[in-house]
Amino acid sequence: MLTIQNPILKGFYPDPSICRVGEDYYLVNSSFSYFPGVPLFHSRDLGHWEQVGNILDRPEQLPLEGGEISRGIFAPVIRWHKGTFYMITTNVDQGGTFVVTSKTPEGPWSEPFYLGEEAKGIDPSLFFDEDGTCYYVGTRPNSNGVHYNGDWEIWLQELDLEKMCLTGESRTIWKGAMQNAIWPEGPHLYKIGEYYYLLHAEGGTAEDHCICVARTRSLEEPFEGCPRNPVFTHRHLGLEYPVTCAGHGDLVDDGHGNWYIVMLACRRCKDCSSMGRETFLAKVQWENGWPVINPGIGKLEEVLELPMEPVHFPREASENVFFEFYKDQLPKELVSIYGRDSERYSLSERPGFLRLHAGKHHAGETEKSTYLGVRQMSYTFTTSLGMEFIPKDSHSGAGFLLFQNHRNFLRAEIRSENQNSKISVIETIDGQEQIRKTISIEEGLVEILFQAEEQLGRVSIVQNGETRIVAENIDLRPYSTEYAGGFVGCTMGMYASAYGRETKDYADVAWFAVRK
Repeated sequence: MLTIQNPILKGFYPDPSICRVGEDYYLVNSSFSYFPGVPLFHSRDLGHWEQVGNILDRPEQLPLEGGEISRGIFAPVIRWHKGTFYMITTNVDQGGTFVVTSKTPEGPWSEPFYLGEEAKGIDPSLFFDEDGTCYYVGTRPNSNGVHYNGDWEIWLQELDLEKMCLTGESRTIWKGAMQNAIWPEGPHLYKIGEYYYLLHAEGGTAEDHCICVARTRSLEEPFEGCPRNPVFTHRHLGLEYPVTCAGHGDLVDDGHGNWYIVMLACRRCKDCSSMGRETFLAKVQWENGWPVINPGIGKLEEVLELPMEPVHFPREASENVFFEFYKDQLPKELVSIYGRDSERYSLSERPGFLRLHAGKHHAGETEKSTYLGVRQMSYTFTTSLGMEFIPKDSHSGAGFLLFQNHRNFLRAEIRSENQNSKISVIETIDGQEQIRKTISIEEGLVEILFQAEEQLGRVSIVQNGETRIVAENIDLRPYSTEYAGGFVGCTMGMYASAYGRETKDYADVAWFAVRK
């Protein structure tokens, strides 16, 4: 018996999609405007996960320039059929819906096969019928005209895998379970027993989010909704409940008669969600031909007991991370905004260090800046950044960045003033920048500590064995979805910028760590 904790993937890992190949499970998440895109996880027990890579890890696969942090890649879906992995998703501002393939989950994954204007809308999924026919199922604006905000529909069409194009008739198959339903989305199609099941979300991806299901014996016949729809939601629990926004699920079985569902949900602290939507797991039982999620409980459990033996990995997804830079590749967990300019990062110029070259762009711009971060995974944690930065240009800055979006972020930044080094804690809230506190520091290696405890933050530095507080009681709620909007959670990490100027300044990073 295996005991696991929810969420199974902590931090900004929304819109989970899962498939099983033998005894191996593979899971992907939305990545929006972060690069590399679509993180890919592997498990053998549904509780312990390792990140085996990022599906979109080359610039030609993932054009992101000119968007916003909550644009980019929406709702990827992973499926396996006859020896090939398929991932389908939508790049909402750069090319639309596309498919990539690979013979192995580690890749390399193919260049995108764009499906063109025929693949309208978002949240595409793939279904392989028993005769081998591949179907595209997605969500789009009401084809008879949009009468209200969120008036969308779920549609179905055959996908020719050889030509990688939609073929045949496009048919609307579902408008949502509720009357005047809004945002029927995240659809998945399955053949289980004698029925085809359509699992989908509706109500929007905030507090009214829910999971609904419909079924039919033939794809040529209308679907009927489950009389118990929605089959799962947290909206009836109220905003004071610690887990909200549950929805957008994908079913999987273990090959031994047990069924499960992965879904997104938000953990809140002080009425705010800083980590965005995370990946949770629930049990599924079939009754009278319909799925029952967490029977007898009806909500997400913090602890689950699964009829499996635990399978661990040497490097599992964890709230605790420690990165040193002796290897010739960056860790898979590190992400950048919009892309990664190879000229801005070096693991070879100073062996044992990651060199960050300060570029012209900064965190307040919708451009690629010099930033490498990880997802925030808890409300109580400490980050440690070992950095050496001796700028020659007074405009240059480097240090720690907590990033929600381009109008809401927090920096602990080293700069030079009159040839003296200093570090400042700088709050940017709704686009307005304010320096919270500045202190002088010595040149050389400095450890920057950022400590968070339930939406309050503190920045300290350590030099020569001495710890000094730079700023404390920092309100972290402005870096939450409730304040900043959008679809992402916070990331945090290493940052450098010359703020609009060309410079030769750089920062050397000895380590970056997060511990709960």
